[in-house]
Amino acid sequence: MSKRMVSAMGFGVVVVIAIIMVSSFLLSLLLRFTSLNQQSITWVILGLAVLALFIGGLVSGKKGKEKGWLSGAGTGLLFSVLVFLVQYLGYQVQFDAEQYLYHIGYLVVSALGGMMGVNLSSNRSQSFK
Repeated sequence: MSKRMVSAMGFGVVVVIAIIMVSSFLLSLLLRFTSLNQQSITWVILGLAVLALFIGGLVSGKKGKEKGWLSGAGTGLLFSVLVFLVQYLGYQVQFDAEQYLYHIGYLVVSALGGMMGVNLSSNRSQSFK
């Protein structure tokens, strides 16, 4: 694995964390100042997490410029490991079966984002003759 790919994965994880932090802040304001409760926005939270990981994979693939599926999947895997470490070391709680399914989905979405990111970074001009 090249140094550029590892750097791209790290940059993708930073983008994912930034998006999640901003969306968490906005959702907490929404919960505080409206009559909504957390159960009513569960699907919104899941959608924002999927979107954040897709964008993180996209950024990772674009920055890595090759093997987008690998850089995107690496971004998703790094994010999952980070979440696991915070959850296990900070709260002494392990992943359950539902969380494993979520994180497998995050990995797949991030890999798809990485594949699309590589194609966006391509500077080749495609001409049809």
